[in-house]
Amino acid sequence: MVDRNKDVIRETDAEAIRLARTLIRSARFGALAVIEPATGSPLASRVGVATDVDGAALILVSMLSAHTGAILADPRCSLLVGEPGKGDPLAHPRVTLVCRARRLERGSDEQARAERRYLNRNPKARLYAGLGDFSIFRLEPERASLNGGFGKAYLLDRSDLVTAGPVVDELAAGEQSALDHMNADHLDAIAIYAHHYAKADGDDWIATGFDADGMDLASGDAICRVFFPEPLKTARDLRPALVDMAKAGRAAGYSQDR
Repeated sequence: MVDRNKDVIRETDAEAIRLARTLIRSARFGALAVIEPATGSPLASRVGVATDVDGAALILVSMLSAHTGAILADPRCSLLVGEPGKGDPLAHPRVTLVCRARRLERGSDEQARAERRYLNRNPKARLYAGLGDFSIFRLEPERASLNGGFGKAYLLDRSDLVTAGPVVDELAAGEQSALDHMNADHLDAIAIYAHHYAKADGDDWIATGFDADGMDLASGDAICRVFFPEPLKTARDLRPALVDMAKAGRAAGYSQDR
């Protein structure tokens, strides 16, 4: 018999990994699929999404929600992200993450970091993030299925989706101060990152996250992802990378006003 998986699934390459990471880092929301405890049936709902420094997805959910009770009873879940654009919605890329949900302990360093990053991405969530019945869950990815468009199917594993190593904690420790500095003093550079590197339109771009692979930018509800030319090896590499990218963008004729 013919193994039809070999006909459908392409070999996972660097381009596929970058696309998957872009979809995850760029998501503001996703479809969370869980197992309903009482029936064992699948249950899907929309949730707000952000990412941790290493790339794992984060959700902020009410303990009163059906999907929250489900992942507390059985942490196995899937998250589908990838926003369709004009035309056929099935022609646009999307990725499904197979995960295990883990509730972060309120008051822990890990929870504080995750909440900070979630609120940087979703500032309107401040209205309810501090309420007692809301919790941050980290969705630990085990594998993923990427559909990059017609005839572009890939299977990815955890190492394709998250960054490991000391650089993760190093960047997390100084990330907020770097964001505050860039958003207060270097909006011109951030506009260059958005316009030149992401080919994004619009104004009023701010930085919402730094990680070893790149940065997340936002302008209102618009989100864009910008990758560094090379992944950062240490947190000390962040500033030189930002400076060099701004210089390169200016040299190419880009400015805050394009």
